[in-house]
Amino acid sequence: MQRRHPWVFESAIARGGADSGETVRVESHDGAFLAWAAFSPASKIRARAWSFVETQRIDAAFLASVCARAVAARGLFDLQSDGVRVVHGEADGLPGLIVDRYGDTLVAQFLSAGVERWKDVLADALLKATGLAKLYERSDASGREREGLKPVTGWLRGDGPTEIVIREHGWKLSLDIATGHKTGFYLDQRDSRQRFAELAQHRRFRRVLNCFCYTGGFTVAALAGLKAANALQGAQLVSVDSSLPALERARGHLALNGFEGQGIEAEFLDANVNTVLREFIDQGRTFDAIVLDPPKFAPTAAHAERAARAYKDINRLALKLLEPGGVLLTFSCSGGISADLFHKIVASAGIDAGVDGYIAERLGAAPDHPMTIEFPEGEYLKGLVVVRKPA
Repeated sequence: MQRRHPWVFESAIARGGADSGETVRVESHDGAFLAWAAFSPASKIRARAWSFVETQRIDAAFLASVCARAVAARGLFDLQSDGVRVVHGEADGLPGLIVDRYGDTLVAQFLSAGVERWKDVLADALLKATGLAKLYERSDASGREREGLKPVTGWLRGDGPTEIVIREHGWKLSLDIATGHKTGFYLDQRDSRQRFAELAQHRRFRRVLNCFCYTGGFTVAALAGLKAANALQGAQLVSVDSSLPALERARGHLALNGFEGQGIEAEFLDANVNTVLREFIDQGRTFDAIVLDPPKFAPTAAHAERAARAYKDINRLALKLLEPGGVLLTFSCSGGISADLFHKIVASAGIDAGVDGYIAERLGAAPDHPMTIEFPEGEYLKGLVVVRKPA
């Protein structure tokens, strides 16, 4: 904690304890002050820092000021969306708290003992800082179990429809904050979707494969780019996911954005991605743009070896399906896979596939999902834009 890292692990504590979520004074072995932190008796991360200032009082006023600062910081970026991450946990000084804004509604995940203890105070502070009246709780992620907390969902402040439509970079996306993944959607890929739209516009993709497509954000982005290039006619898009409800929403996005009846061919496959990739190889199908955005294969470094094999396999298969000169956007959202390791995995996949490629760009989470210099673990999303070398 002398380097202002916000976590204290169980193994680093010589003595002391407190109730769940209670504020504790963290000291070094010689009694020097290190931080004020929220205590979690059930978690391996035994304490999460609120402040490194000894004179700071951890109370409602302090938390309100931190919430206000986090909300104000989003004004630093031109996000071009009314779907915004307004609190990003440790990076915003609120460890274990995730808050997304979808239009006039906040959706929050209280994932640690500390923010759970201060939930009501934080809810009021967030609404005051944003000027909104509605806050839906989605505290149903696995992280709560590790904190000894039960899942909780439902309206925490106000009420209203859980079906919401947001605008992002000129297109529309629908979500359900009660049933969608995480808080309802993946806002962290906002800028990568925009980049894919730009690539589609510039390169005029004819055959696009979107794997682990969820509700089709990258599919919509590709179509938006092709529309801007007046190149929709004859485009073929395949979107694959193992969730039929997500695919139905993805299909609905075509109508929501006016892409139906524009001369495109759109397939939505409820299937295992690995199986589909192998079938396409056997069929001799190829694509000039492929997106791989899989779920988290390695939540911690302990899972990295097994996850590396899974990442390598899907990238190897995708590269085999990629036309020379084609573009692959490939991602890892696993905290246990570093950017360097992910690059090596994709390189190894290319060797096994017999494919050479250029690393054209590196991608990451949108700027409203910040990481800090003291907390490198915040860099969870890694992406590469790979261009297959012409034959």
